[in-house]
Amino acid sequence: MQLFQMVYNFLWGDLITLPLPGGSTLGLSLLVILLIPSGIYFMFITKFMPLRLFPEMLHIAMEKQIDPDKKSSVSGIEALIVSTATRVGMGNLVGVVAAVSAGGAGALFWMWLAAIIGSATAFVEATLAQIYKEPDPLYGGYRGGPAYYIHHLFSGRKKKSVVAILFALSGLLCWCGISQVIGNSVSSAFDNAFNISPLWTAVIMCIPGAYIVMKKSVTVKVLNIIVPIMAGFYILLTLFVIINNFTALPSVFSRIFTEAFGLRQALAGGFGSVLMNGVKRGLFSNEAGSGSAPCAAASADVDHPVKSGLLQSLGVFIDTIVICSCTAFVMLLAPKELMNGLSGMDLLQAAMKYHFGEAGVIFIAVTLWLFCFSTFLGILFYARSNVSYIFGDNWTSQTIYKAIALVNLFIGCLAAYTFVWDLGDVGIGLMTIFNMIALIPMSKEAVASLKDYEKNKLPNRK
Repeated sequence: MQLFQMVYNFLWGDLITLPLPGGSTLGLSLLVILLIPSGIYFMFITKFMPLRLFPEMLHIAMEKQIDPDKKSSVSGIEALIVSTATRVGMGNLVGVVAAVSAGGAGALFWMWLAAIIGSATAFVEATLAQIYKEPDPLYGGYRGGPAYYIHHLFSGRKKKSVVAILFALSGLLCWCGISQVIGNSVSSAFDNAFNISPLWTAVIMCIPGAYIVMKKSVTVKVLNIIVPIMAGFYILLTLFVIINNFTALPSVFSRIFTEAFGLRQALAGGFGSVLMNGVKRGLFSNEAGSGSAPCAAASADVDHPVKSGLLQSLGVFIDTIVICSCTAFVMLLAPKELMNGLSGMDLLQAAMKYHFGEAGVIFIAVTLWLFCFSTFLGILFYARSNVSYIFGDNWTSQTIYKAIALVNLFIGCLAAYTFVWDLGDVGIGLMTIFNMIALIPMSKEAVASLKDYEKNKLPNRK
């Protein structure tokens, strides 16, 4: 247990502490040190691709998808929906609330900046996942992800790579931990909003979850329905809040930028908190660099690897710039005095109650359920390729891992075990390290693919 805590602190604790004016300090964790400079590097070597090719991302998202006769294949937009299902989860509600609560309105600006940087990282890892994807003999279509391009980097034609196995194991540990967090979050929300007992919440979550994930080809179809509806409805409600409070928007934007760079925060010793709360939430909400989303990106049946990379880069924009901002604006457009002394979901529920009355509390509980349930389905889709890499192509190992995840979901609905939650944090931290070990030296292949796409694909559209 002590070793585990040391690993946790090494990954998530402040590895370097920098002094700032006003007595504030800026604590940098290992993962921030890894992801921010790497993201800036990827931004430069792709010539600011997320900004240059944003219209192209939208074009690809709108274009005609794969041949309907390829029933087992996953289209590029379907792979984006799967990755969006896991990105748009509890972090977009609870995480944003925590960031704004601790760092103030200015944290939102740093979330936006981290998302722009992270979108370049998301492009590189998704493009590599496409380059090294392989046919999936179990589910049909394709599979891949960091384990597969890490394998190519370190082992070539050998059967297994130690680093790739460590990445895959870290992912499986992470997703088991997240399963419990999902169960506990929904259980608490349903208890508060509807007085539903945790046991009934467990049944509501696990029975449909088991039916969907144990079926061969149902997960993507279900997410194809849930994700656009839940994200679209959440955005529409936020637009209603914004339109209804239109006159307050200038002061909200003033708060965001003033508190992001403000002299008051620096003198009060709070600038470091504002910056790091925004950066950390931006990085870990959009998952860029962790190696999760490439597991979905690899499954996409597209005619060029860069298309999948561009779609996953768009996914970071959807997650942070759109959905996370929705949550932040709901809170920031509520009166400050109403928010005083509140934190976590209590703060968001109070804001929703102010905007929509009692219906707002119910809406947040249902939204959290949809976000969390779609996340659970998404992470088990991710797990497929990692289970196959470690244990080979067999239904036994696939079914056992799904059963373990379902048990963790059930247990999480009934009780909170912080050790398992920390296991999820350690898992995603280790995934990020193993992924970045390969991502930096292999990024030149993603850049070469981008150059080929811009040379041969883009001119055909003009």
